[in-house]
Amino acid sequence: MAMIHFDHEAVRKAYPNVVHIADGDDSDSDTGAFEQDWTRVTIVQSNVDAARTTLNNEAAAVKYQTDRTGEVPGSSQDTVYPSIGDQLDLIYKDIVAGTITTSGGFATAIKATKDKYPKP
Repeated sequence: MAMIHFDHEAVRKAYPNVVHIADGDDSDSDTGAFEQDWTRVTIVQSNVDAARTTLNNEAAAVKYQTDRTGEVPGSSQDTVYPSIGDQLDLIYKDIVAGTITTSGGFATAIKATKDKYPKP
């Protein structure tokens, strides 16, 4: 019997009621996806593929955010953007200098990060 492998994360995204997924080629084991009461769930591959695409897009959005801020979930890295204090200082200096424009210090500091990490 051929080995069957499910994309567990995508199956659970496509079928939120699935709580058990059995992979394998063991003829003694019941392979498939099941609800809590072990009712078999019929898996449609196109639904799993669509769920995988959604999961990949969600992961890309999170990666974009962490790239943009320099933060890794669960860590305490510094941000890529200037600190809030530095941003406020740049705004104050722009106000005093009359340079509240796209070429002012604040705008150029923020634009540098936006250019380095463009939206996907």
